[in-house]
Amino acid sequence: MNLVRRLVLEDASGGGHRGPEDDPIRSLEWLVANGIGGYASGTVSGAITRRFHGALIACHPAPLGRVMMVNHLAESVCLADGKGLELDAQPRARERERTLERARLIEFRTDDGLPVWRYDLGEGRVLEKRVTMPHRQNTTLVTYAITAGESLVHLEIEPWLHFRPHEGSLALPLNEPYAVTESGDHYEISAGAAFPVLRLRVDGPRSSFFVKGHVVHGVAYSIEASRGYDATGDLYAPGVFRCDLRVGEQVTLTASTEPWDVIDAMTPADIARCEGGRRARLLSRALPQLRSGTAAELVLAADQFIIDPPGRVASKTVTYASGDEARSVIAGYHWFTDWGRDTMISLEGLTLVTGRFSDARYILGTFARYVKDGLIPNMFPEGKAAGLYHTADATLWFFHAIDRYLAYSNDRALLPSILPTLLSIAEHHAGGTRFGIGVDSRDGLLRQGAPDLPLTWMDAKVGDLVVTPRRGKAVEINALYYNALRLLTGWLTEHGDESTAKLYAGRAALLRASFNARFWCEETGYLYDVLDGDDSRAMRPNQLLAISLPHPVLDERHWAAVVSKCEEQLLTPMGLRSLGKGEPDYKSCYFGDLRARDLAYHQGTVWAWLIGPFVDAWLKVHPGERSTALGFVRAFDRHLSEACIGSISEVFDAEPPYTARGCIAQAWSVAEVLRLFAALGSGEPRASTE
Repeated sequence: MNLVRRLVLEDASGGGHRGPEDDPIRSLEWLVANGIGGYASGTVSGAITRRFHGALIACHPAPLGRVMMVNHLAESVCLADGKGLELDAQPRARERERTLERARLIEFRTDDGLPVWRYDLGEGRVLEKRVTMPHRQNTTLVTYAITAGESLVHLEIEPWLHFRPHEGSLALPLNEPYAVTESGDHYEISAGAAFPVLRLRVDGPRSSFFVKGHVVHGVAYSIEASRGYDATGDLYAPGVFRCDLRVGEQVTLTASTEPWDVIDAMTPADIARCEGGRRARLLSRALPQLRSGTAAELVLAADQFIIDPPGRVASKTVTYASGDEARSVIAGYHWFTDWGRDTMISLEGLTLVTGRFSDARYILGTFARYVKDGLIPNMFPEGKAAGLYHTADATLWFFHAIDRYLAYSNDRALLPSILPTLLSIAEHHAGGTRFGIGVDSRDGLLRQGAPDLPLTWMDAKVGDLVVTPRRGKAVEINALYYNALRLLTGWLTEHGDESTAKLYAGRAALLRASFNARFWCEETGYLYDVLDGDDSRAMRPNQLLAISLPHPVLDERHWAAVVSKCEEQLLTPMGLRSLGKGEPDYKSCYFGDLRARDLAYHQGTVWAWLIGPFVDAWLKVHPGERSTALGFVRAFDRHLSEACIGSISEVFDAEPPYTARGCIAQAWSVAEVLRLFAALGSGEPRASTE
């Protein structure tokens, strides 16, 4: 059974000499990931619009990190009558006297999460194209097949290259000429010792490669221009693959940085079969209510974020010696690496409702090994082996993630090994640790703050300006800290340490009393956002964590008022606004250069992941209205056909039409919606199963 999301594009592209800016499918994107941090991604139209678009972005150990290896495949066909058609919508200069027409793209779909294109070549001829990546290999396979038509089709595939860090400037030198070496049907392209060797192979009848190096000048990246980055660069085309295909035949281009013995170990058919089986197993392991429709698509989307991080070799060596494996979570594609906060918030939705308990335990173990001064890393920079620790909440989410893992797996054997780490974390917080994180002994509340560093999830910074510093006692930090103290108390009691459990129970009780005495604002009818520092009673979604967590710190008598205010001022079909519409700093649109975007990032911009805490809190106030709660997440089904096909974006504009912005696929967005589908049922699916 295939899980299919189909976009019928009868008039969306092709026919004549239409320019790419006329193409409505330029805004639709696709993503395939390889489980080690590498990926392939592009627009449905085939046009390059981001510096991150490419057929192969490989991920290698530090200090290299992720590297752009194949930026684009310029694809065209020549028919028996001499007519030429371009498959992709990327503009390029031609030596020919006339510009080729575009082939008509009649369908784009995802089969079990993998992208498929169907092109009408005229006179009944149809070409189908598929992209896949073997799991845990820096390899991309692009397969072309003639599925209908009688006459021979001549296919040309021209790789365009610019080896560079995948976030690197488009103006970086091309390192041309790229050296091309040939051994039978194996081709290697190199640009010096700084980058991996690109290996290319074509499998199929009547195929050949012609070396003809030339520079493709002035490739424009429209989304980069709109985001205020450098947006034009050159690419190098080392040659062209030419293949003749008849109906029922197919050819596969393999692009890889793996050694030849790895590339040659399986045929393209073997790889397709193995990847199909792997995806089927992912669905079979998920909770039953997640095995069809939109929820099943999100199970496959969740797989894109769970990685075996290749970059931190020393840490992995210790992990393997302990009999474990390393796992982490890519926070978002295309530019985020693995972040502690995002990983812990996402753990339940990505790994637990999907039945990936081993991955969950490996993730927890991986981050436990990085605890330093009572903190887990905030993030791991691209190409670096060491993490950065500037976060006040990631470590508190770590407690929550452990609790959710134990609830699903009942793996009580984890506790004896991890309790010493958790106690160390708790004592560092009680006594004070880095970045001003520590308990105020007078009221038991947790404070945080350091100059020039945003430590909560609202972490935008413009130059030296911290947009939402929130230094002091932040509402969600204390909600998370209370939850952590209560969890630790329970785990200590379970393991017979009654005296230590009593100590932490007392700290939790003091915190709760102080929280309810100080954070409730009678004048507004909701909670202060920050006290004793950057004091604020701005209407923000952070206060929902005082209700939504398993151990809510807020008195129940205030729940209804807080939930009602958040529903009235923050709720949208795509998640929650990060700031109420009536606030002075409210921004309705997340758009423009980096400064404009960061100033809006947490000042109204809608975050999809916040739908999770909202629904959790809402159901505590309305426990019998699960069908209404499901209605809060149904808009995401439509969204799976709007931006990155089959996934959920990072953020959205604060006002209709709630345009998707930021990362095209975000871990905690997918995780929280998937978690809610697990709790509430997936509703009416729009995706079909075949």
